[in-house]
Amino acid sequence: MKKSVLLILTLAMATIASAQPARRLQEQAAQKEAEKSPTAVTLTDRARSQYTAQTAVPTELTWRRDIYRELDLKKEKNAALYYPEEPLGDRVNFFTLVLNLILDGKIKAYEYRLDGNELFTPDNELDLESMLDKFYIDYKKDEKGKYIIDIPSRDIGKYYIKESNYLDKLSNYQTKVTAICPVLMQGGYGDKPTAYPMFWLNYDEISPYLGQTQVMTSSYNNTSNMSLDDYFVMRQYEGEIYKTSNLRNQPLSEYCETDSALQAERERIEKQLIDFQNGLWNDADNTAVTEKTQNTSAGKSQKEPRQPKEKKEKAPRAPRQSASSGERISVHR
Repeated sequence: MKKSVLLILTLAMATIASAQPARRLQEQAAQKEAEKSPTAVTLTDRARSQYTAQTAVPTELTWRRDIYRELDLKKEKNAALYYPEEPLGDRVNFFTLVLNLILDGKIKAYEYRLDGNELFTPDNELDLESMLDKFYIDYKKDEKGKYIIDIPSRDIGKYYIKESNYLDKLSNYQTKVTAICPVLMQGGYGDKPTAYPMFWLNYDEISPYLGQTQVMTSSYNNTSNMSLDDYFVMRQYEGEIYKTSNLRNQPLSEYCETDSALQAERERIEKQLIDFQNGLWNDADNTAVTEKTQNTSAGKSQKEPRQPKEKKEKAPRAPRQSASSGERISVHR
């Protein structure tokens, strides 16, 4: 009886031992398969702070102006966000990256509201299936509930971005991208498809992942690569202003009646920003010159006044003797 019990235990232990390597191999294979995805990395809080090159906008500011820009992907400087159109090895374009992150639940997307402004609150979080249905994007779920969709990255023709230009308490001028919205270009009449803004992304949430994604930034030098986070931090993109934060929440197109007026307004706003920055440097230079002048004047006023030179008294000349009759006087000069 004891021998049979021992035999059963031995067989059970051998079965468990043989099953462990098989299970371990399956787990390793699944992990390798997951690592092929550009969104597979799980970031800790420490890694999030290390991967991004940007810093959060301070809460206490002395001046701030928010600018909304439109990035046309047909322009050379913006092509880094569009290519490759289809995944090429481990390389994907910007929209494919962020949509995969959304599908994996690693970042959140927020509704593009009717007023066009971003609102990063839980109440404004995007319902994924509603968004896919709204833009007629086919999808299905596998056995594990994961979404399988045909990502329409070719149809993303523009991005809206929000820049915050601000002056901190130390009078440092900064420009930071705070929000990004992909724009789907579909339908329309003739050669002008209609623009459909899809959703807003909070840049602070996506920047750690962008710091791990390399993009090619030059058609001339194919080794000129940088991370997507550096691309936005260094403002390598090119975008035209379509709105500023104002009391009426009006885009430029609502009060500029012609294309020439729209272009003139864009140039006026750009000049305002440049003049503001230049004014900061000029004010600093003028302040330094004024302080130098005041210090120099003060230094001069602290010196002892010069004493007037004493005038030497000249000895009085002897009076000339008057000539008597018959006597000549010889005067030597």
